[in-house]
Amino acid sequence: MDWAKYRTPSYDELIDADGTPRPAARALVEYLSGLSGRELAERQLAADVAARVMGITFTVYSDGRNVDRTLPFDLIPRILDRREWARTEAGLKQRMRALNLFIGDIYGAQRIVRDRVFPAELLQQSANFRAQCVGVRPPLDVWAHICGSDLVRAGDGTLYALEDNLRIPSGVSYMLENRMVAKRVFPELFETSAILPVDDYPAQLYDTLAALSPRPGDIPTIALLTPGVFNSAYFEHAYLAQAMGIELVEGDDLFVADDDCTYMRTVYGPQRVDVVYRRVDDLFLDPEVFRPDSMLGVPGLVRSWRAAKVALANAPGAGVADDKVVFAYVPKMIRYYLDEEPILPNVPSYLCHDPDDRQYVLEHLDTLVVKPANESGGYGMLIGPRASRAEREQFRALIQADPRNYMAQPTLALSTAPIATPEGPSARHIDLRPFVLSREDICVTTGGLTRVAMTEGSLVVNSSQGGGAKDTWVVDLEEDA
Repeated sequence: MDWAKYRTPSYDELIDADGTPRPAARALVEYLSGLSGRELAERQLAADVAARVMGITFTVYSDGRNVDRTLPFDLIPRILDRREWARTEAGLKQRMRALNLFIGDIYGAQRIVRDRVFPAELLQQSANFRAQCVGVRPPLDVWAHICGSDLVRAGDGTLYALEDNLRIPSGVSYMLENRMVAKRVFPELFETSAILPVDDYPAQLYDTLAALSPRPGDIPTIALLTPGVFNSAYFEHAYLAQAMGIELVEGDDLFVADDDCTYMRTVYGPQRVDVVYRRVDDLFLDPEVFRPDSMLGVPGLVRSWRAAKVALANAPGAGVADDKVVFAYVPKMIRYYLDEEPILPNVPSYLCHDPDDRQYVLEHLDTLVVKPANESGGYGMLIGPRASRAEREQFRALIQADPRNYMAQPTLALSTAPIATPEGPSARHIDLRPFVLSREDICVTTGGLTRVAMTEGSLVVNSSQGGGAKDTWVVDLEEDA
């Protein structure tokens, strides 16, 4: 692999501005430089075959066909230095402590609203506030047990928090499978480099769920509730259930009895369930309290949860903090609840409910990224510099009609990493989604899922819109030395 012609429009995760490999990536770059084009192509083919055999799939909606396909995997990993990662990990733990305190406060005394740190009107107009959760205190006072926080690096090398996914974060199975594929492709590097492991995540997730059981003296019965095989992330649901050794169930497999306990239907008769790791949206979770037409949920499940007879992860209502407008207030939450300065900075944000911010956004639609408050998967966004005039005018009308639902951020020069192409290494924009588990303590994955915009110049990395993935290596240079 010839790096002489490698060029990048932004900060690159492997190669610095003068073309020198970054210290943590030096061993990888030297190794790749020793591979012929044929050897590299064979390894990429081996990675693609392994991904296909493992069934690593995702439903792509952007092409209109809604079919499953293998998640594109690029064999060149993203490299992070362990010393930098230690600070990032501390920042993620800090965010989760503050976010869980915020959610508990919102469904309790609402001190942050009373003290005018968080605007009352934002809460009143929140699409994810669930009145049914007011007054509930979940086990350990944790609402968001699993979080996937998206991080991006700007052109100056600063790592920013872009958003926090607290409802039903997905992608961790791809992180785990990417590592398995990478070990098959680069066994030599895993023998000679201090690449920190990620394999313990299923055990950590199991321990997080088990800690929520309302029957702590017994071995808990844990079930993963999936919408079914037609869900875009069904591969992940099945993968995690198998990896943890727990039950994979759909709504019809569970019922809530008169004693408010949740039971699973089995060939041996009803079996009580202690913890439900739900991958079903709030509104479809329980037709008794949310959408009455839902066929995906379990009637009475929220009643069982409120009676402390079953634990739900993530808890219903946690999505009140999974709002791109609320995201802008996380630094204030950290100062308010923890009396600390944020370790990880937020990407600067303009909130369209604020008249001054709204005016600025409307005047600079050609330079900003505009996002709706509660969409996911990269849908509903306007990337101003690449949008047509008609698209910008459409968003102008949307913002003016519903300012609360929109926020904007500058178009960052996202960092890049090389992907392997027949012509040699080529830069692509990337982000990073680490996963954070909260119980008595907080655990952060070592690295996370690196998502790649497979189209040159694109800033959209979401798998649902054709993005791909890389393995993420956190390298301990001190151990290597």
